[in-house]
Amino acid sequence: MEKLVFILFIGLYASVFSDSKHVTKPEIEKKEIVITKEISKVDSLYQSMNLKNVVNYKAFKEAMEGYTLLPAKNKDVLSIIDFTLASTEKRLVVLDLKNEKVLYHSVVSHGKNSGSNFATSFSNRPESYQSSLGFYITENTYQGANGYSLVLNGLDKGFNDKAKSRAVVIHGADYANPSVVSSLGRLGRSYGCPALPRALNKPIINTIKDGTLLYIYADDEEYLAKSKVLNQRNELMAHYQKDMADKFGTLN
Repeated sequence: MEKLVFILFIGLYASVFSDSKHVTKPEIEKKEIVITKEISKVDSLYQSMNLKNVVNYKAFKEAMEGYTLLPAKNKDVLSIIDFTLASTEKRLVVLDLKNEKVLYHSVVSHGKNSGSNFATSFSNRPESYQSSLGFYITENTYQGANGYSLVLNGLDKGFNDKAKSRAVVIHGADYANPSVVSSLGRLGRSYGCPALPRALNKPIINTIKDGTLLYIYADDEEYLAKSKVLNQRNELMAHYQKDMADKFGTLN
């Protein structure tokens, strides 16, 4: 999993400019073929893990882009929350990328001001009571007002980097139990935390704590346009292509 496209791209970029006078146009073309093949590994992983009915492909692809970019203590586990789904659906998935297994697939609550059954509004603002999109790294656990809880550190500046000061954490809640759907018509809502059913809260937290990545997805236009995490690769690739054009001309 460590040899995904961005890692190869960075390695290629570094190798080209460390001693560019010895790099030929055919060598660049060969390395670009390698990169193209590595891109397909994300598709292959999606298929080999049978994720079609588990997680949205676009959410998975974006999560994997962040996975290649962001440092994490534990790269074996990746969690994705898909807020394009209703709260009545299982929209949290915890993936074991090392062994290519789905570890957990669960419902999860969103913030009370993010929407009713669907989360449609998001904020990084304190006391907004809204969910925040983007990439998080999990940190330590603690016993709080909501019981066993997991600290989340938001990595997307402007979108979730105030998560810790807002006390946005993963915790269990009675209102996150699927049984409340029959009376409410939806899952209960939090103050912005991704709240889990109490029966799954502790095992999920113990699986993803201490340095794994979590990606909260919503196919949100503003986030896609402004997220520095997701746009960093595009910026570097554009820079790389310009430098290659300057040195070798187009490769067509």
